[in-house]
Amino acid sequence: MATPALLLDRDGTLVEPRHYPRTRAELIIYPGLADGLRRLQAAGWRLALITNQSGVARGLLSEDDLADMHAFLADELAAIGVRLDGVFYCPHHPDGSVAPFNTACGCRKPRPGMLHAAAAALDLDLGQSWFVGDILDDVEAGNRAGCRTVLVDIGSESPPPSAIRTPTAVARSTAHALEIIAAMSGLGGPAELDYVPERWLERSIVVGG
Repeated sequence: MATPALLLDRDGTLVEPRHYPRTRAELIIYPGLADGLRRLQAAGWRLALITNQSGVARGLLSEDDLADMHAFLADELAAIGVRLDGVFYCPHHPDGSVAPFNTACGCRKPRPGMLHAAAAALDLDLGQSWFVGDILDDVEAGNRAGCRTVLVDIGSESPPPSAIRTPTAVARSTAHALEIIAAMSGLGGPAELDYVPERWLERSIVVGG
């Protein structure tokens, strides 16, 4: 039977934002996530990372470097009682310099290819899953895959310009996003569901759906 999943962007969502991180030391998991992640896994949810990594196409790091970094993240999560079920990354970018990765593809967000790959590999029910990210490309990818979506507000995004880029909810932090998901999935207590960034309030914007 297909299962729900928490699908997380990596940089800026699971870990603190960095510009093209290349080493383990640059992957710092946000504090305060353990309880929320464990709650969802205790309910039978899967956990997977969905991450654009065009640094491979740009020659900044190799796929072996990525594998080492993601093994490190899996160990860091295991240390707080959280199992990482999968990592799905896009190494492509048409402006890259490294073949064969310097090409357009169907997996780079905002396209939903990585989410569909995760669903196939992990037997996921995307309609019951959530995708959490810190940019609107993440939101669009999740919406296109049929997930519910949360935008983590790190101060970088303007109000969504269209329905396909509008999240189900906006969160102050990734920890807040986990509270929202638990509340809306009947797995936790009440959560603040109507947060809107102050800078958005100058424009009319409806969040939710």
